[in-house]
Amino acid sequence: MMSNTTRRRFALTAGLAGIALASAQALAQEWAPSKPVRIIVPIVGSTNDVLARLIAPKLQEALGQSFVVENKPGAGGNIGANEVAKAAPDGHTLLVGYNGPLAINVGLFDKMPYDPTKDLAPITLAVKSPQYLVVHPGSGFNNVADFVAKSKAAPTRYSYGSVALGSASHLTMEMFKLAAGFQMTHIPYRGAAPAVTDLIAGNVQAAFLVPGNVQQFVKEGRLRLLASTGTKRFASTPDVPTLSETYKDFEATSWIGFLAPGGTPAPIIDRYHREMVKILNQPDVRKRLQDMEFEIVASSPKQFSDWISTEIGRWGVVIKATGTKAE
Repeated sequence: MMSNTTRRRFALTAGLAGIALASAQALAQEWAPSKPVRIIVPIVGSTNDVLARLIAPKLQEALGQSFVVENKPGAGGNIGANEVAKAAPDGHTLLVGYNGPLAINVGLFDKMPYDPTKDLAPITLAVKSPQYLVVHPGSGFNNVADFVAKSKAAPTRYSYGSVALGSASHLTMEMFKLAAGFQMTHIPYRGAAPAVTDLIAGNVQAAFLVPGNVQQFVKEGRLRLLASTGTKRFASTPDVPTLSETYKDFEATSWIGFLAPGGTPAPIIDRYHREMVKILNQPDVRKRLQDMEFEIVASSPKQFSDWISTEIGRWGVVIKATGTKAE
C-alpha cells in the first residue's frame, strides 16, 4: 500500500511532468523568430532560388519577421550549406537544400566540411521533379535512339552542360552514359542560367535540366525535349517519353527541401514544418509550383531525413562507377 509520503512524491513528479509537457507543447505552438531570418540558397539562378523567394514572404506573414533570401554559391553547394550547418541552432538561419550539398557531395568530395545527416536538421522535403533531356534544335538529335547512336559514332564531337560539377544535372547524364554506353564531354557551369544560355546558343548540345528552367524556351522553339527522367510521362508533355521506357529502372529526381542547423530544438522545427506545409498547399503556391512541373511533397522531418539517406546511396553508386570527383 502506498504511503502518504510516496503518494505526495508521485503526485509532485506527475505534476512536474505535466507542466513540462504543457510547456513543451506551448513552446511548439508559440515559438516565433525574434529577429530577421536568413534563408540561404547555396546556388545562383535556379529553381531553388525561385522556391525560396516564393516561400519567404509567406513565412514572413505567418511568423511576423522578415525572411531574407541570400545566395551563397560555391563548391557544389557546400559553402552555403556549411554556413547553415555552423550557424546558431536558434531558428534564425535556414537552408534551401537540394541533391548536391545534401546527398551527392558526400561521394563527390574526399572531405566534407559538414555531415549532412548530422549537422543539418531536416524540416520538410518541399518538392520533387524529374528532369528533361533537352537539346539544341541544331544538334541533329531528334529522339533518344538518335541521340545515343550519334553520340556513340562521334564521342568527341558533342558536349553537354550542367548546372554544376556533381549536380543532379551532371550525374544524371553520367547515369545515362552508363546505361546507354556512349561518351560525351561535360561542360559544368555555375548555375542553371549560364548553362541554359550556352545550350540555347549551341555552345553545348545537350543537358539534363528541370522543367522550370527550360519550358519557355521549348515553347519558343529554341530548345527541343527528347525525354524525361521520371517513372511516368509529364501530363503537360505526353508525347515526350521517359528514359525508363527504354532503360529499365532509370530514374533521376531533382528535389528541394528546407533545413535548419543541426541541434535546432524540436519546437522550432515543428513550427517551421507546420507553417511550410500550410504554405506549400496554398492554392497560389501550388499553382506556381505545378506550373513549373514540381510535385509538391511537403514531407515530415523524419521522411526527409530518410530520403536524404536513400539519395546518398543512390548517387554514390553513380559517382563510384564513373570515378567522378570534385575538382
